[in-house]
Amino acid sequence: MTGILPSYQRFVNGVPVPSISRRSFRLREKYLIISVLLTFGIVWLGALFYLPEFKSSTSVNDSVYNVYKRIQKAGPELLMPPPLAQNEVGDFPVVGIARHGEEGDDPHVVEDRNRLKAKIDEDMGMKVLERPQFDVAPSGSSSRGPSKPPVDAIEEPALGNNAANKNVSPPALKVDSAVQKYVIPAMDPGTDIDVRRKRDTVKEMMRHAWNNYKLYAWGKNELKPMSKRAHLTSVFGGGDLGATIVDGMDTLYLMGMKDEFREGRDWIAEHFHINEIDSDLSVFETTIRFVGGLLSCYALTGDTLFRDKAAEVADALLPAFETPTGIPYALINPSNKINRQYHWAGANSILSEVGTLHMEFTYLSEVTGNEIYKEKVDRIRDVLHNIQKPDGLYPNYINPRTGMWGQRHTSLGALGDSFYEYLLKAWLVTNNEDEQARAMFDEAMQPALEKMLRTSPTGLSYLAEVKYGRVYEEKMDHLSCFAGGMFALASTTLQNTLSERYMDVAKKLTHTCHEAYDRADTKLSPEAFRFSGAAEARAMKSNEKMYLLRPETFESYFILWRLTKDQKYRDWGWQAVQALEKHCRVEGGYTGLVNVYHSTPVGDDVQQSFFLAETLKYLYLLFSDDDLLPLDEWVFNTEAHPFPIKDKNPLYRAAAKPAVVVHEDNRL
Repeated sequence: MTGILPSYQRFVNGVPVPSISRRSFRLREKYLIISVLLTFGIVWLGALFYLPEFKSSTSVNDSVYNVYKRIQKAGPELLMPPPLAQNEVGDFPVVGIARHGEEGDDPHVVEDRNRLKAKIDEDMGMKVLERPQFDVAPSGSSSRGPSKPPVDAIEEPALGNNAANKNVSPPALKVDSAVQKYVIPAMDPGTDIDVRRKRDTVKEMMRHAWNNYKLYAWGKNELKPMSKRAHLTSVFGGGDLGATIVDGMDTLYLMGMKDEFREGRDWIAEHFHINEIDSDLSVFETTIRFVGGLLSCYALTGDTLFRDKAAEVADALLPAFETPTGIPYALINPSNKINRQYHWAGANSILSEVGTLHMEFTYLSEVTGNEIYKEKVDRIRDVLHNIQKPDGLYPNYINPRTGMWGQRHTSLGALGDSFYEYLLKAWLVTNNEDEQARAMFDEAMQPALEKMLRTSPTGLSYLAEVKYGRVYEEKMDHLSCFAGGMFALASTTLQNTLSERYMDVAKKLTHTCHEAYDRADTKLSPEAFRFSGAAEARAMKSNEKMYLLRPETFESYFILWRLTKDQKYRDWGWQAVQALEKHCRVEGGYTGLVNVYHSTPVGDDVQQSFFLAETLKYLYLLFSDDDLLPLDEWVFNTEAHPFPIKDKNPLYRAAAKPAVVVHEDNRL
């Protein structure tokens, strides 16, 4: 046979047989392969879109949307790796910006990274309005359930881009029909341009902190700004409580960040459910951040959602108060109602924690008409008022079962601080009605100042810690730096024999706290500073050298500026802003520092919720006019959430009292 045989044939004993190898499949085989691949694809897509989520999903659209959101969140990590450690000159590298000569910098990849980040920023709705024009209502009804929308309720349109941040469409904002406008006061046109610039700088810091939390940790409690993910080991654990959202809401409102405020409000309405949390929560921290933050938003806006959510949180905490003395346990699990104490405190509760519930619970009773909350904290007050105080001092530990003091350790810093603060502020917020609180404050301050106020060899005043009536440590916590503002308020709100001394102490303590900032390489204060030997206003131990984005010194700057108008307090505040921007700002937000005495410090990779609630709020107010939250109308809780003063501020919003019916025979 001549010619070329077909490629599929060969001969065996002269008989042609098919070849094993060939260049193409038969048509029927092609159809079979395609059918298998299509079947596999359909099964895979079905598993992806239709199988149940780890958390229940109500519709196919929810599943599809969740997949989209995961891809969106994963995008930055896939194309934009997390920031590297600081280099030798202390600069954090900016991800996505090509540097000439670096290996592996494919310009196309860099361009893709930048394009992706720009798209995400656009989708996240970065718009900020200068001045909010919220409609607010006076006192709402005392009903505990969700309020029925009034006939002429004002309905705000859903936010287009902001809706992409939630698994549901954002609900419309509704407020009561009997409205009054609450407008954030604009800065006086005559205000120095430099002051305006500084205030706007702080506002931009808030925007940076909020947007990065929104981008990388939305709904979680806090952000890890260097790792660009949620911080799951915070005081509130890994649950979806949105601590940063609730804590930062009133700061957003005061800064005029209207869109951000509304997206936070929408998340709270749809996703904040404390009773679903199955982990231990601090009764104290949950009260000051969540109950306090929600009540502040209710006062500012009149939106009853905030009032009702505050009551929901307080109700979840009430089982912790079921003790023989009424003094609550430190921790509670909202899901199973189990209480316990901190392991390190033994059987004791902490003075600063049990004594720092009064403002929130009393005001909650006022706005809901439910007296149970006030009754709980009044009972704590009675125990602390009647118990014998060793040397007139309040120890930091108390047993909730026996009502007896624990170890005789006294401090105006950690473990004791805000108890004294609330004695003064409970009196202030009631427009001086709570006379017992002011009397207890003045009585406590005399032995405290006598035994704890010390002066260093170079003339720096500080508050030492006392144990069994004697100075225990010659150190002062950064937490104690709130005391400058506290003593200044005490001095100017009641003229008595202690007024002059209170103001003197206020100025001296605030000066010392400033020195702790100024003597650090970063110009940011350590967690604690000592006054022994050659060390003055400096930390000595490694665990004291941290800066955790704390606000206490700035709180004192703000209050003393308002009361004295001494320019140095604004100057000191601006120095702090510059230090925060230089050392704490990273691409993903703001981080605390491990050691403030390093010129190129390492970050601790935590953006605390109180950085938004307190630190930035006090710095913003420091550079604002006095008619933005005037001190004769507002009192700040220990988390910097403003509460209106009774009978002085029309936004107090007390619930309507039941009408007293008098019958014709004069019987009630």
